[in-house]
Amino acid sequence: MKAKALFLTPVDVWLFRDGRPFDAGDDHYARSLFPPYPSVLQGAIRSHHLVVQGVDLRNQDAIKATVGTAEDFGKLRMCGPFIACREADGRLTRYFPAPADAAPCDDAHLKAIAPQPAAHHQVVTGADAVLPRLFFPHPGVEAEKREIGSWLTEADLHACLNGAAVRPERSDALFVSEHRYGIGLDSDRRATQRGQLYAAEFVRVCDGVGLYVEVSSYDGWPPAGVMRIGGEGHAAHFAQVDPMPWPAIPAPLPSRFKVYFVTPTYFEDGWKPKSGWGRFFDGQVKLEAVALRGYESRGGYDWAGGGQKPARRFVPAGSVYYFSHDGSARLKSDLVNGAITELWPEIGFGQVIISEWKE
Repeated sequence: MKAKALFLTPVDVWLFRDGRPFDAGDDHYARSLFPPYPSVLQGAIRSHHLVVQGVDLRNQDAIKATVGTAEDFGKLRMCGPFIACREADGRLTRYFPAPADAAPCDDAHLKAIAPQPAAHHQVVTGADAVLPRLFFPHPGVEAEKREIGSWLTEADLHACLNGAAVRPERSDALFVSEHRYGIGLDSDRRATQRGQLYAAEFVRVCDGVGLYVEVSSYDGWPPAGVMRIGGEGHAAHFAQVDPMPWPAIPAPLPSRFKVYFVTPTYFEDGWKPKSGWGRFFDGQVKLEAVALRGYESRGGYDWAGGGQKPARRFVPAGSVYYFSHDGSARLKSDLVNGAITELWPEIGFGQVIISEWKE
């Protein structure tokens, strides 16, 4: 089924909680995450689809038939969200996290580091699993902290994945954080509560910047409108736009290839699938190296159950996995959304770009 693409821009600011438990008095600071996780945006999309379809929100059977349940997404298929910017000529440019294997090669550019055989270096580690290849700094470049951007246009991302040096965009060229303060209220007394001061981090995007997301199986939406999105009832203007093409997955895969995650992914065994890579590939593939920036812990609030959802550890977007194989390996053709994830591929987790691994 053909997907429709939506471009969302804020009416004012957005609040996308990072999933950590937060209540006034327990924690005084609510952090925002931008772009939000797919699990956040799918809730807004499904809620607005109920409005579009005119479903009685008191009719649980009608809700289930239209959008599914909390864990069953029904017919919904979603890809994104991604940061996007509308250019002067009206075109949209998507932005992606710089690959985790990219490091500064000078004061303004990033370049991917080629993983080197671990046997060529003296490495001492207490890790249970030692990969055949590891990452070491660019030769001749001193390891130091540099104030350099972390977002790449789609064109620069592909160039970076192919080994070119690219100039990243700084976050504050796309969005900035705003801190707002409040205090817990006692509704019975209609008064403030002692010791309930808190702060919340909101996101204010720069001119022309918004979120791009692709959705299929949800028909009947108008060309443009307004919908609720994120925390505290904030809103977004939405407009249907032409879907943007995605790079085709090579078939068969190159004998050496790397997988870049454009959205976060979840594996039961932390940074790798519990059941092995055969769940996602036809043919035997060997994991050679992994570049990732730790993990992201995400949970949320269960409004139906009245409590915090269990937190899960996700592999963040921008992570890069290097593979090799001796035969004709392929990405399995029956993967939902073509995603490499053990959780929620229907709503956009585990979306990947696969490219040849070049030395």
